[in-house]
Amino acid sequence: MSLQAEIAACRICAEHLPHGVRPVASFSPTARLLIIGQAPGSKVHESGIPWDDASGDRLRDWTGLTKEQMYDHAQVALVPMGFCYPGKASGGDKPPRPECAPQWHGRVLDLLPDDRLTLLVGTYAQAHYLPAARKLSMTDRVRAFRDYLPRFLPLPHPAWRSTIWMRKNPWFEAEVLPELRRRVSDTLD
Repeated sequence: MSLQAEIAACRICAEHLPHGVRPVASFSPTARLLIIGQAPGSKVHESGIPWDDASGDRLRDWTGLTKEQMYDHAQVALVPMGFCYPGKASGGDKPPRPECAPQWHGRVLDLLPDDRLTLLVGTYAQAHYLPAARKLSMTDRVRAFRDYLPRFLPLPHPAWRSTIWMRKNPWFEAEVLPELRRRVSDTLD
């Protein structure tokens, strides 16, 4: 059974998922761009397509990726911290289930090229992959993005709230987005 099929068949946290199990991830051994987000939202849970919502539209805008590029699993791996929709909480969705990353990430990452660029989208991915920077705020991690290059590039989650955050942090659009787009383009060339 392929790793993709194993993930699709995963039921490790089924008892905690009020809307059922539907693991959403996309990857292949040739993908040099890895985007690690938090967990699928309700729209992605329905469609089964990663980043198939307004957050995905904003992320594509930030990265300069077209839909065709983002969904070309030979180029771009889309691997959330939690593979299934965790359900609603007050103020948004529940956090990603903690079982997924330890169960699956190592095996997925072992398949990917070593020279990949990994976008760490949101605090859950950053806390997991940048443990030494856990004490920093998400804003401070994103502001210090150069410290994590060339392997990682931390980003805020592109939810609607990020527009408010971007207004308060104009350096993100001026400094981070041009570098992000350049690195994504160079990685896919």
